[in-house]
Amino acid sequence: METSIFLAKILGPYCLIVALGGLFNLKAYQRVIDEFTANAAIIYLSGIMALLFGLLILQYHHIWVFNWRVIITILGWVGIIKGVYLIFFHGSLPPVAKFYQKYPLFLASHLILALVLGVVLTAFGYFGEI
Repeated sequence: METSIFLAKILGPYCLIVALGGLFNLKAYQRVIDEFTANAAIIYLSGIMALLFGLLILQYHHIWVFNWRVIITILGWVGIIKGVYLIFFHGSLPPVAKFYQKYPLFLASHLILALVLGVVLTAFGYFGEI
């Protein structure tokens, strides 16, 4: 449980800050996505970082339980999947960026999901079982 709380205290505020930053500056966030997808080296390095963080999370927190702690395990797996995807299929990202440009509501929905995850993890990490 201590590892879960430690990771929730890190991942919760991280999700909150990224989500709020994107929601308050949606147009700027879309430009960042465009610039990101135009640089293969940054995509590759992002894939390595996502893979590394996903592996680190699962090394210390591979817990499949029916409560809030499973969110951390799922985020670890998402990091691994995203990392592998970015390393192997980095050329497929420009269409994703175009999709986010065409449908900003889709981008906003992903950011809202990150916001909800951030609230939940921050609440459990800092305030315990609510």
